Amino acid sequence: MVVEHFDARLVKLARKGDQGAFAELVDLYKDKLYHLAYRMLSNRHEAEDVVQETFLRVHKNWSRYDDKQKFSTWIYRIATNLCIDRLRKRKPSYYLDAEMNDQEGMDGYTLIPGDERTPESEYLLSETQQTIHQAIDGLPAKYKSVIVLRYLQEMSLQEISDVLDMPVTTVKTRVHRGREFLRKKLEHKML
Repeated sequence: MVVEHFDARLVKLARKGDQGAFAELVDLYKDKLYHLAYRMLSNRHEAEDVVQETFLRVHKNWSRYDDKQKFSTWIYRIATNLCIDRLRKRKPSYYLDAEMNDQEGMDGYTLIPGDERTPESEYLLSETQQTIHQAIDGLPAKYKSVIVLRYLQEMSLQEISDVLDMPVTTVKTRVHRGREFLRKKLEHKML
């Protein structure tokens, strides 16, 4: 594939210390990683931190990168693991419609980034979408990561297996259990 060849060329140059090539890799992946992290963490600042930390780890750990695997798999694995670590360390999560203590009149919805949307279209997000995102936000980390990668990042089961470094059968099981968890939560909310 052309993209993989382009990535491989950039990776080869960046590993040799070419800062321009590394900057191109950052440009190629920063938005994708941000969307992944935001979907998993539901917090703009934490997502930005994860993206920065991911690129720092890539830069520091070039020696650990196996060029037989796709660069995208490696970088997604780093970002996903950083998100999972943050989810595990968190106190119980808040809901988007709960007011934030330190900011009067603001709630969690004000933290949702625009994604090139206008304020009007952001405001008009359907109640169903909000309910689904809240349900995903409430998933345990091991299910949340596979659901986000599968349905929001649209990765195949094999790609998720590579990113999370687990057997495809485990990925399938977690996707199934995560969907069941969501179905039960959503059935309860939709009644």
